[in-house]
Amino acid sequence: METPESLPRLSRRQVIKWFAAAAAASQAPPFLAFSQDAGSAAAGYGQDPKLNEVYQRGDFWPLTLSEKQRKAVTALADVILPADNLGPAASQLRVPDFIDEWVSAPYPKQQSDRKVVLSGLSWIDEESNRRYKKGFADLNIGEQQSMCDVLSKQDHKDAELRKAAAFFRTFTSLSMGAYYSTPEGWKAIGYTGNIPSATFAGPPQEVLDKLGLEQTVK
Repeated sequence: METPESLPRLSRRQVIKWFAAAAAASQAPPFLAFSQDAGSAAAGYGQDPKLNEVYQRGDFWPLTLSEKQRKAVTALADVILPADNLGPAASQLRVPDFIDEWVSAPYPKQQSDRKVVLSGLSWIDEESNRRYKKGFADLNIGEQQSMCDVLSKQDHKDAELRKAAAFFRTFTSLSMGAYYSTPEGWKAIGYTGNIPSATFAGPPQEVLDKLGLEQTVK
């Protein structure tokens, strides 16, 4: 059985493609700094590397998450998107790898989310230890869901809980953007993609009637 550690790192082409798809799926704003003024790029990156080359770990940016953080990310992603009759768990689709790539990337949007995610991961483990005397990844599913139920609320009066809830919203958005940018995610929501059709009968008559239009193309 393959483990996250035995899997090859996502390819550079796949990372950029997944970033763009996930940003669109989660309605995130544009993030690729190299698509703007390459001359104003921050120190450490500029023009993007060639996408048809093979890169090893750390060649284009070092990954951020520690083993402990990856465990928490995996557990949290799987609580949000568990395996069910519609599709596999988030971890099976490498959503934790996507999160690691996202918070490690040197682009403005990712760097902003990095602060939120890393701070939130620290909070969720600290709170888990306070409540249950063990880290979030080591909790049973009921305990994990109980913590997520608290974080899913948006009317917290406590400033610390409001910050943690904001992390949960960001993490959920990133996880869902990644998950539903995969073929398995498309299948889960019934999206078939761009499939060519040999014929096109036009809009249904009931739609035309509702809009007061007439089909003129035969």
